[in-house]
Amino acid sequence: MAKVSILIVEDELIVAKDIELSLGRLGYVVIGTADNGEEAIELAEKKKPDVIFMDIMLKGEMNGIEASKKIKERTNIPVIFLTAYADEDTLKKAIITEPYGYIIKPFKEIDLHTSIEMALHKNKKEKKQAEEKRILYSLAEGKDNPDSIFVKSKSKLIKLKTADIFFIEALKDYVVINTLDKRYTIHSTMKEMDRKMSKEEFIRVHRSFIVRIDRIEAIEYPNLQLEKDKKLIPIGGSYKEKLMKKINVL
Repeated sequence: MAKVSILIVEDELIVAKDIELSLGRLGYVVIGTADNGEEAIELAEKKKPDVIFMDIMLKGEMNGIEASKKIKERTNIPVIFLTAYADEDTLKKAIITEPYGYIIKPFKEIDLHTSIEMALHKNKKEKKQAEEKRILYSLAEGKDNPDSIFVKSKSKLIKLKTADIFFIEALKDYVVINTLDKRYTIHSTMKEMDRKMSKEEFIRVHRSFIVRIDRIEAIEYPNLQLEKDKKLIPIGGSYKEKLMKKINVL
């Protein structure tokens, strides 16, 4: 297995060397060092390390926070900040760049090891979620098979007929696709699901709910009930008029 590669960005030569020696003892490989933001960006793009240790207070025109922003725009390499300054203002500026770690100097080798492994785990998870999302969206948009979508269940993609879907519910950063007897949780948004589901078959009735129109059994505002399902689904005020126009009312 290839060793994890690290780029060190630190303008104090002694500190940079100390970090390099510590990382070597821990089994990591330092593929380069930089003492300014511009060089850090260049090395990150050229050598593509697995992790970057970035000193926040770099000398020169670009500090570590600004360099981290540029690197994030161009790559998905996790950045761990190093700093001797733990004041609130510095921390707030650093948080905006969404770093994968934040180590206060002086630090121990265990701090380096822990922050690297946590950053790698988080980065791997984010890449997996992004890929799953891309695949699911791609499959859901398939024009050759509009009557079904693919959802992930226990690391397996399962073909799901849209006719079997009763309703879709928001759950923070996820959505839950509900059939009569099963639930599938995927990483998506209600806006995306509303865009992808057939407007002839599905309608959004609340900011947190999309229902299949032909499954609606009864409506007693402010709720509706689906056939064979006892769950009451709320009807949002801004969605009521659209729903009434969509269904046939005698």
